[in-house]
Amino acid sequence: MTGKGVSDRDLTGEQGRTALGDFVRASFGAESVSVGDCRKLSGGAIQENWLVDLHIEGGERAGFLETVVRTDAPSGVAVSHSRADEFHLLSAAYAAGVAVPEPLLCCEDVSVIGKPFVVMRRIGGTALGQRVTRDPDIGGDREALAERLGEEMARIHSITPSSHTFEFLPAPEEVDSLNEFRRHLDALGEPRSALEWGLRWLEINRLPAEEMVLLHHDFRTGNYMVDGQGLTGILDWEFAGWGEPHEDIGWFCAMCWRFGQRDKPAGGIGSRAAFYRGYERVSGCKVDPKRVYFWEVFAHIRWAVIAVQQGHRFLKGGERTLDIVLTGRRPAEVEYEILRMTPPEIGLVDAVH
Repeated sequence: MTGKGVSDRDLTGEQGRTALGDFVRASFGAESVSVGDCRKLSGGAIQENWLVDLHIEGGERAGFLETVVRTDAPSGVAVSHSRADEFHLLSAAYAAGVAVPEPLLCCEDVSVIGKPFVVMRRIGGTALGQRVTRDPDIGGDREALAERLGEEMARIHSITPSSHTFEFLPAPEEVDSLNEFRRHLDALGEPRSALEWGLRWLEINRLPAEEMVLLHHDFRTGNYMVDGQGLTGILDWEFAGWGEPHEDIGWFCAMCWRFGQRDKPAGGIGSRAAFYRGYERVSGCKVDPKRVYFWEVFAHIRWAVIAVQQGHRFLKGGERTLDIVLTGRRPAEVEYEILRMTPPEIGLVDAVH
């Protein structure tokens, strides 16, 4: 099915909701499935997330099922995985004991609701970064939360090329994050002197590579859910891939993801000591501060490039949403942080001390 017939089936209309119910019914071997509450959730700058309540009669999942249906946004960024690939990664994480929403179904047939989608069990809480970092009534004890997040990251990193194969990912020996973002920077087609400076600093100060593991690649405050007691789940796996473990650690600790809480380097919620303690206990590996600093610099370059790409979605892709255009204004503040961290007279060893 193509053209208008497909667009008529999206989740904004009754036809799309009926088609979703029929797909779930067939997948679960149910007698019938009716769709109750169905609404688009806020956030999700790269993907769309829909809250969908399912009433299932008969079959293996009979009963009331609260889900999130995740689909593509009208435009995206080049490095984002397809929904099917993201589903495979989420399934591997779930099997490894990572606190993630249970992956339920994956559909690549665009005739159902107009585009591919996945269905996952809904988890409670909030992921809004500004609230997670500032509201004392959610997330529980902040040092305990930081430690728990370190544990969860270590569980993700337990997935390795020797234990798992993901055909859609580049081979581990082909992964080079610096060169990848050099290519992304060159493809922007506009001068970004601070980013060029930061990349050159990284090239000069690069350390010998570590063993590759699966990285979440967007493990940060804003991409996990908390409720009044603590963590409920890790979200948004569309960037996951092979890489060096400290790259994920540096991304989580980078200033750009502290939401103004500069004195709380573990995601704006707690101390490095607590986060590192959780990570080291589960992984059995010692966190190297020099490597963390290196990848924090890289994190700001990476976020700046992604923010510029998001701005292009607004300016060139026709996706006129407030979240995207505001993200497109972020590179300047991130470039300032890159320059602050990489003064010409200071190398990596001096910067850490």
